[in-house]
Amino acid sequence: MVQTWVPADIVPRELAPGVTARIASGEKVMLSLVTLAPNAVVPDHAHPHEQMGMMVSGAMELTVAGETCTLSGNAIYLVPGGVPHKAVAGPEGAVALDAFSPPREEYR
Repeated sequence: MVQTWVPADIVPRELAPGVTARIASGEKVMLSLVTLAPNAVVPDHAHPHEQMGMMVSGAMELTVAGETCTLSGNAIYLVPGGVPHKAVAGPEGAVALDAFSPPREEYR
């Protein structure tokens, strides 16, 4: 059976002030389309799930284990499970598509 989602039809979940996610989950993987308002901050946090993402639009600074890089274009990034990380959107905001494995139960 094919399961489909239209992001515009998914109720956004607020992750932090100015940061929302539209989440779709399967049994073993979860996708999260994250929209960050200009200069919005995803505070430093860690979770046991491996997280891989790709920039869709805009720019953001991603800090993983104290190392910061600026992402834009279609940059792809990886955050290992259990590693502290945070993100700060650029002045025009950002959109990123994140995948989590296993899915984050608190977001189902």
